[in-house]
Formats: sequence, structure tokens, C-alpha cells
Amino acid sequence: MSDYSSQCLRVEVIDHTAVVTFNNPPAHTWTAQSLTNLRELVIKLNEDKAIYALVLTGGGEKFFSAGADLNVFADGCKDIAKNMSDIFGQAFETLANFRGVSISAINGYAMGGGLEVALACDIRIAEAHAVMALPEATVGLLPCAGGTQNLALLVGEGWSKRMILCGERLDSQRALQIGLVEEVVTKGEGKAAAIALAEKVAKQSPVAVTACKSLIQKNRTMPVNEALPQERQAFVDLFDSQDQKEGVQAFLEKRKPLWLNK
Repeated sequence: MSDYSSQCLRVEVIDHTAVVTFNNPPAHTWTAQSLTNLRELVIKLNEDKAIYALVLTGGGEKFFSAGADLNVFADGCKDIAKNMSDIFGQAFETLANFRGVSISAINGYAMGGGLEVALACDIRIAEAHAVMALPEATVGLLPCAGGTQNLALLVGEGWSKRMILCGERLDSQRALQIGLVEEVVTKGEGKAAAIALAEKVAKQSPVAVTACKSLIQKNRTMPVNEALPQERQAFVDLFDSQDQKEGVQAFLEKRKPLWLNK
């Protein structure tokens, strides 16, 4: 474990990748503390120039994360509900805005807030036995940590309504078919596949990756005719970075670039 670890989040740094393993057995449910820890972790990783990618996975073979512990909402207290929804939102929105590339290795059940944390990542890899669902309406609730919005961005309105309004659970192959995940691997290989993908990220300029990610995500809130001028300006702005100079020189000198992330 690294200095980044907390009680429910085990963190291992491998080269330029922070590998986060959920550690709240048996189902890795989210608590106010673990959500706060996740938010604080991403903020710290944003400040660590040596970290280019982030991998999230669940401990063990059965659960990625089962989401929120419903015992928290058993007494129907609205103040608790507001507090938890705010903490969920802060944690997963901070994750979505991580400056590097975030990859979820879904190694089992990803239910409710467990799927929402994967939806907040840039890329999702599912193991063959994984099951994904947003079943909140089954217990009189709704996905409040980005689920209604991020799912629709990935899979469209129809499948979002099937999963949320009809309570459908998806296996990994169906998730791949509709674009909920980008890759399916055999059981036990999710973490390794995610780390291998993160190693590809490390070959890119981290400054350029941050700029590209920000531009790609503008399509969520901005018309394309407004985003295109920003894309061109971001290209020019990269010429203020040392990585731009290093990348071009490395190519011309036929060597691997030495990124500085600045």
C-alpha cells in the first residue's frame, strides 16, 4: 500500500498509475467516509505530477461495489439523504474531472452507486462474470450520483430507461454491446487489463491528455460550434508546455520522449 491508502481504499502506485482497490467487504458499499476519502484521494493525485492514470477495482472476486448501504436511509431522514447525495456527487464529480485517465476494472457486481463510480470514469473494462445495474427505483429511490445523466451519455435514452425504469440487470456481453463498457476480459483479468491500458496512457504527453480529455467532455454541455474554436486554441496553448517541445524533439530524434507533465 502507499501513503495514499485509507481504511476503505487501498492504493498501490505502479509506475505512473495509481491502482485503487475498494476495501469495505463483503460488498464494498460506499459510506460517507469512503466517499470523502475518494474525493480527497483524487484531489491529491491531481497534484502528483508523476501520476498519469487511475485504476479502480473491487477487492475479491464477487463485488466491484454494491453501492450505498441502504441501512443509512432506513429511518427516512431527509437530512441524511441530502448529506449522502451531496457527498456522492462531490466524490464522483471530482473523479470525473480527474486530470488524467480513469479506468474502472469491474470485477463483479456493480450495483447502484457501484455502477455510478464506474460511469464517472473515462473507460470501463468488465470481467466476464460482472453484473451491472441501477436498481434504486426498486426500493423507492433513484440514482443520485450521476447515474441518470452519465448512463444516458454512454448508452442513450432507451437503454437508460430499461436499466433505471425497468430495473434491468446487464451481463458483461450486453454491456459491451450497448457501449456501457469498452472491453470484456476473462474472470480475474480486469485489473491487469486496466493497468495495461494505463501503461499506454503513460506513453502520451500527460499535458496533452489533460487538454484532450477536457475537450472531449465539452460535448456534454457545449454545442460543437462553440467547442471547435476552443479545440484550436487548446492546440496553440500546448506550445507553452515543455512536453510539447520534448514530444516533437523526441520524434525527430527517433527516441522515446521523457515527459515532465508541465
